[in-house]
Amino acid sequence: MPSFADRIKQKAIDMGLSKCGIVRAELLGQESERLLEWIARGHHGDMAWLEREPEKRTDPRLIFPEARSVVVVALNYFTDHDHEQSSNKGKISRYAWGDDYHDVFREKLNELLAWIKTEDENADGKVCVDTAPMMDKAWAVRAGLGWLGKHSNLITTELGSWVFIGEIILNIDLDYDTQLVEDHCGTCMACLDACPTSAIVEPYVVDSRKCISYATIELRDETLPAEIVENIEGWVYGCDICQDVCPWNRFEQPTSESRFEPRFGETSLDLSSISEMDHEEYVERFRKSAIKRTKLSGIKRNAEALK
Repeated sequence: MPSFADRIKQKAIDMGLSKCGIVRAELLGQESERLLEWIARGHHGDMAWLEREPEKRTDPRLIFPEARSVVVVALNYFTDHDHEQSSNKGKISRYAWGDDYHDVFREKLNELLAWIKTEDENADGKVCVDTAPMMDKAWAVRAGLGWLGKHSNLITTELGSWVFIGEIILNIDLDYDTQLVEDHCGTCMACLDACPTSAIVEPYVVDSRKCISYATIELRDETLPAEIVENIEGWVYGCDICQDVCPWNRFEQPTSESRFEPRFGETSLDLSSISEMDHEEYVERFRKSAIKRTKLSGIKRNAEALK
């Protein structure tokens, strides 16, 4: 008879989730040290929230005191479309083409948690999709979903790197996965060589301050840094270059989640339309979209940098 852990993993797949692993809820060790070193080097840029309560990022028991297990789930978001290449268009990062993954993924994980509770009346848990200070990639590696690529994204052997990561922290003990996935990057340096701003300062280390994604999404300055503008290569929101060149993404497969299809059929945005957009139009156009993260002022700033 399958264990409860195996049944949870099978239920996750049946629900349309892509991969699932389960590990003990415990302190992250080396991962914690690497995070603190990364912050000490200033690689987080203006993302000051990463400095706050770093201990919570490395111990799920500080987020959910009853924590015993962490169910780690990956969700494929790849849709088979290309960016529209045009001088009057700005490219959108693939993850933001469809509906906001926070909403889509959280809905699925809440459904999985509800099922777990019906199967075990003593079970309780907390769903985490960027709303709690979990080190998603570290937990995904520990759960055997894939390995951390040199571009610092999780890579899976089945789907490449086009996956979102989320967790359910549970108060029950389960059978745990112990098999890690070997690092298959080898001598490949494709992502480092392709990054136009040299943001991957060494294998597995990204300096956010040099990253196009960070600049066009998280940075709140009125103007983009000159070195970003000079090398922005048409990106108005985010950047996919390091993933586009990754050899492991030859295994990409279309997602079964229709909500990740490009909204309005757009993989790029018209720069003139953005420049003329008012707040009401912005709210309506990007309702339930990840693009709202950068705010109207940010997306206008990005569009101006591309003109």
